[in-house]
Formats: sequence, structure tokens, C-alpha cells
Amino acid sequence: MTETHVWTASETALDEREESTAETEQEHVCPECGGALVTDEEHGETACSECGLVVEADGIDRGPEWRAFDSRERDEKARVGSPTTNMMHDKGLSTTIDWQNKDAYGNTLSADQRQKMQRLRTWNRRFQTRDHQERNLRQALGEIDRMASALGLPETVRETASVIYRRALEDDLLPGRSIEGVATSALYAAARQAGVPRTIDEVARVSRVDEEEFKRTYRYVVRELNLEVAPADPVSYVTRFASELDLSDEAERLAREMLDAAKEQGIHSGKNPVGLAAAAVYAAPLLTNEQVTQQEVSEVADISEVTIRNRYRELLNAYEQMGAVAA
Repeated sequence: MTETHVWTASETALDEREESTAETEQEHVCPECGGALVTDEEHGETACSECGLVVEADGIDRGPEWRAFDSRERDEKARVGSPTTNMMHDKGLSTTIDWQNKDAYGNTLSADQRQKMQRLRTWNRRFQTRDHQERNLRQALGEIDRMASALGLPETVRETASVIYRRALEDDLLPGRSIEGVATSALYAAARQAGVPRTIDEVARVSRVDEEEFKRTYRYVVRELNLEVAPADPVSYVTRFASELDLSDEAERLAREMLDAAKEQGIHSGKNPVGLAAAAVYAAPLLTNEQVTQQEVSEVADISEVTIRNRYRELLNAYEQMGAVAA
């Protein structure tokens, strides 16, 4: 007796997905030689990268019908707004009324019109921040932008810091803590995550809260949000310190090698990464016959000369031992 197999709905759906995947793979393969297909957006053609067979021609250009040769011309011709961003409390979706009291033709408004526009600006601001959370967010994001500009941090770090602050606000971590303290902690954590850390002293210098409150709030935010913040790498400070001290590429490379030697021997464990980086930046120029003093390095790294001398000896010993092993 022949056994009949009953197809289930899951098996049927699986077969359909396999057929769809096979058809998709066939669409990206040359029908003649089986080579990969490459799309030329400029000419609107899809051709084989192996034999050159043109599989599809006269493709649809989904880009704009106009051309622009600089940013100003692109902004004038574009018919869409800027992308949304977490760096603004309303993510950039609100309307802004220009502060200049001029009409569309550049003519100055009359006194009555200026008064009317001022009232409209006032109501516009009020509608943008209608509750305390939006006002809180607006103040905090402005603080993050101010500190990031003072520290020279890139836009990606500001975006990450804004997301961290939004999470802290949603998880109700603000009660009992200042807006400036949480904003400073978010920016410091974002810089650490992005691999462009700034020292605690540098961040505290541009913050509106004292260093102790900043440290306490930072530990609390990291713990409550379960942020993955790896220990700061001393090497990440070398480039900035070497640039401010105007060191050569050879000295910078040697400083990195000394820090790598310290890592291999475990000397960096439990040490301040800023102190190790400062010691490496001080020791490397001496080996390349460049002039740099402990005081100059201390001012750039914002760390004491005593710490530089202590770490300096440890780094030299580790580097010499590594050289002896290699020999």
C-alpha cells in the first residue's frame, strides 16, 4: 500500500521561500557564464563582470533630475528636509521661524509686522516644548552639544550621547540628579564607546558640575543602563598628545610600541591610562632625539610630573625587555 504524504502549511511556506531565494540568486547571476552581475548606475545598465554580457539596459534612475556642484547649490535645489537626528529634542521635525525680520523678498518688516513675528516665535517655542520632559531634553541636548564642541568630539559621539541621555530620561534616572550631571556622564560614556576618550579632568573642566558629582553620576548611569564601556586604552590618547606636542611620526609610532610592550607584560593593569600615555609620549621623543620636557607633557595630558616619571621608568624597562626577548 502506497503511503501518501500530507503537506503541512509550514512545509509549503518553506518551499515557497526556497523557490523565492533561488529566483533571487538567479537574477544576480549571468545566464551565459554564471558570473556575478554588476549594475552601472551612470549608464543604467546591468552587465556580467566576467563575460561583459549586458543583461538589462535603460534602467530607471531614481535619483534627482538636477545636478549640484557645491553644498549651497544642493541645498537650494533640494526639495526635502534634513534627516531626523537624536541631537535635537524634537529630532529636527519642528518648524523654525527665522530671527531676521525680513520678508521673502528681503525687505524689512514694519513695526507691526515685527511685533507679530515676535509673538509667533514665542508661541512656536512654547509649542515645541509643551511638557517638562521636552524642556528637560532640550536643555540637556544643548548642554551635550556645547561640551562636545569644547572638547572637539565628532558628531557621531554627540548622537550616541543624545541616545544615552534619552534612555536615562525614559528609565526615570533623572530624579535626584542634575540635568548637567547626567548630560556630562552621557557624553563621557559615548566618547569612551567611540574610541575617542577624553580625560575626566578635561570633561569636568567644560562641565557645569563638579568632578565628584560627575563621577558619581557616571557610575550610576553606566550601572543602571548596563552600558558596555571598555576600559580606556592608553594608545587612544597618544595621537592627540603627540599632535599637541608637535612630535614626529617616528616618535608617535615608538610611543605606541612602548605601550604595546607594557600591555604584553601586564604593566598597564591597574594604572591610569592617561598616565601611561603621557609617559610614553615623554619617553619616545627622548629616544628619537627630540626635545620635550616633563612640564610640557604634564600640561598637555593634565597629569602630574611625578606620575610621568614613575610610569616612564616602567615603560622603558618593559620596552627594553621586549627588545631583549626579540633579539
